[in-house]
Amino acid sequence: MGVLNVTPDSFSDGGRFAARDAAVARAMEMIEEGADLIDVGGESTRPGSRPVPADEQIARVVPVIMAVAPQVVVSIDTTRAAVAEVALEAGATVVNDISAGRDDPGMFPLVARRKAVIVLMHMQGTPATMQKNPRYDNVVLEVEQFLCERMDVAVSAGLERNRILVDPGIGFGKSVEHNLTLLREQRTLCRLGRPVVIGTSRKGFIGRITEEPEPARRLFGTAASVAWSVANGAAMVRVHDVKAMVQVVRMTQAIRSGSTGDF
Repeated sequence: MGVLNVTPDSFSDGGRFAARDAAVARAMEMIEEGADLIDVGGESTRPGSRPVPADEQIARVVPVIMAVAPQVVVSIDTTRAAVAEVALEAGATVVNDISAGRDDPGMFPLVARRKAVIVLMHMQGTPATMQKNPRYDNVVLEVEQFLCERMDVAVSAGLERNRILVDPGIGFGKSVEHNLTLLREQRTLCRLGRPVVIGTSRKGFIGRITEEPEPARRLFGTAASVAWSVANGAAMVRVHDVKAMVQVVRMTQAIRSGSTGDF
């Protein structure tokens, strides 16, 4: 899953793709590099960020989705049903909701009605508050229980369970230690019976560990976390540096399977 932030204030790319043409060009580049899905977002969810109105998100993402959707699977990264609805009309087929349907009661009914796929992510707090001293008694168990509960709510709203993916929300309301524990115990989440999505790309905990303050320079730390995630059952990894991470994924899969075939 290639990350495409159509925002002026992303933590990692600083608004490089806020303009439509730049965003579309980057999407096409990621497709050439091997991305299977492009995740388009019109609202930054970096620590400390504030909500962006639905109409502004729509204005940012829809022209890009319309241009990209004929070429590749597109997901819309939003917590707002109004944004998701217009994005699905524009050609997206996946909704990536960091609130797991909690921010907007209309999200699950919409996704069910449209028979789209949804990614449910765990987050403690909100983007504005999530990194202010996050606490857990047992982070793995609590994340697992949360995702299980949200899946049940989604199914009760009419979603088919086989259209749900889960994401533990690395970096969303977690300390460095919480993130490492979730990655180390990642296979526990496979007990949920749904594909696991892992998003570690360029995140702050990697910078802390590798002593690299610049997000765009966290390539090797990201590669290590991607290799670990794939080796431990991740079905999808959400990344900025698609070309490099495709190589990491293919090599990890080859080691795991013992095969030199196509991946």
